[in-house]
Amino acid sequence: MSLYSSAREVIAGGVNSPVRAFAGVGGEPIFFKKAKGSRVFAEDGREFIDYVGSWGPMIHGHSHPDVIQAVVDTAQNGLSFGAPCVLETEIARKIIKLMPNIERLRMVSSGTEATMSAIRLARGHTGRDRIIKFEGCYHGHSDSLLIKAGSGALTLGVPSSPGVPAGLAEHTITLPFNDEAALKQAFDDLGDEVACVIVEPITGNMNMLPPRDGFMETLRELCSAHDSILIFDEVMTGFRVARGGAQELLGIKPDLTTLGKIVGGGMPAAAFGGKAGIMASIAPDGPVYQAGTLSGNPVAMAAGLKTLDMLDQPGFYESLNAKTAKLMKGFADAASDAGIPLAVEQAGGMFGFIFSDDGPIRSYDQVAAADIETFKAFFHGMIDHGIYLAPSAFEAGFVSAAHTDDEIDTTIAAAADVLKAIA
Repeated sequence: MSLYSSAREVIAGGVNSPVRAFAGVGGEPIFFKKAKGSRVFAEDGREFIDYVGSWGPMIHGHSHPDVIQAVVDTAQNGLSFGAPCVLETEIARKIIKLMPNIERLRMVSSGTEATMSAIRLARGHTGRDRIIKFEGCYHGHSDSLLIKAGSGALTLGVPSSPGVPAGLAEHTITLPFNDEAALKQAFDDLGDEVACVIVEPITGNMNMLPPRDGFMETLRELCSAHDSILIFDEVMTGFRVARGGAQELLGIKPDLTTLGKIVGGGMPAAAFGGKAGIMASIAPDGPVYQAGTLSGNPVAMAAGLKTLDMLDQPGFYESLNAKTAKLMKGFADAASDAGIPLAVEQAGGMFGFIFSDDGPIRSYDQVAAADIETFKAFFHGMIDHGIYLAPSAFEAGFVSAAHTDDEIDTTIAAAADVLKAIA
């Protein structure tokens, strides 16, 4: 019996998060037992150069000795208190230093919890119910966010999963990402009813899509004009595309920001925060309730704080950006040599590539029309060459500080071989 078959006997679907099941690429998922630096090691003995990085947190590579030591030292004093600890204050100060648009914050345990809490806060603070989100942007699996678009930009949304009450869809407007005209129309019609707009400023869940010029600026202006709260979901991009996240890269000031992944250094931790006046509406200071037994867990705080402290190394982001740019140029050149259309994107240590001749890719419709079959063949070909990429054509990838130039070269050479074989 395979490890996956055995897991399916006791775990729903055999996995604890759907994308791990390899449904998007076919075959059975790989079970890992160890990770070190830029490498992951499977239970069956195979070794891979890893570009998933636990879906983003491992910006310094897996099992960095300084992070591991911080975890061990903290764990020896206890795994959880359910009470305040100094590490919570220290990591909060560090986050605010890196992202000065955040004046106050609250630690939580997952990105889903962060976005869910930020939306509840926005609704409670404004006294409004409607929210705007965008097609292809994923903000976790809370009910208000599992809503797909109706037949038109302003028609009622439709639950995209059983178990989501239809009544919630009435309050959720889903618009096309990067469509400035649809955004303006929504605010013209309903702007004074909109509590908040939540957006991935650079998407990572319909592959990696940057905003079109002017889109985020227009979004910021509209939210300000209608007293709606702008929420940047930087669970993925936070500290990944730049030291201060996408908001630093784009020069846009959101009202609230949600963070995850890197902020926990590989441990379950996340945060939401923003303007002090808005955060004052959270209990115990205000009426909007939010709580969590394991929020601010000391072990997770230690891992996250050490991870964030290490971002201050001189030249860290310049080096990370150069590695990622080299990787994407190598993929693009290899695809061109093979005569296979490929669009690539990159910022900091985050990248995306889409098999399409319709580049640059800037919309959900373009992503949905991409050549998924070629991606599947490419994914499995790279696995055979010892390269582990995200098992979905719709996920971004990640480079860490632990990846060496030789490993980037090895990956590019593998991509060239696989694309040539596909062609």
